[in-house]
Amino acid sequence: MKKVLTYGTFDLLHFGHINLLKRAKALGDYLVVGLSTDEFNKSKNKQAYHSFENRKMILESIRFVDEAIPERSWNQKIEDVMKHNIDIFVMGDDWEGHFDFLTDHCEVIYLPRTIGISTSKIKKDLNVVNNG
Repeated sequence: MKKVLTYGTFDLLHFGHINLLKRAKALGDYLVVGLSTDEFNKSKNKQAYHSFENRKMILESIRFVDEAIPERSWNQKIEDVMKHNIDIFVMGDDWEGHFDFLTDHCEVIYLPRTIGISTSKIKKDLNVVNNG
């Protein structure tokens, strides 16, 4: 069985997230998603609209996702790859090069982002609507 790992906040779920998860799952048999905890988001000066527990429930209901695990720090990736017997690590191409240190432990693939959509764009658009 080939196992794939990706990470993210996955807040305000949109078709770009689904595209990424679908393409990541297509690379293997089992998809593990490292989901940023609320505490980790705070350390990154980010705040999700939905709580970790709700984002985890949403992710686990998506047919492409086999397991969601908490992402508590930037430094846990090698440990997660080893612990979960990961064959392929996948991230969006806006992170290209950032995770090449994992190539000693698994294959690293950067997938193109879905054009025209992001959680940041949704938040910006909603702010314009609410303040316009």
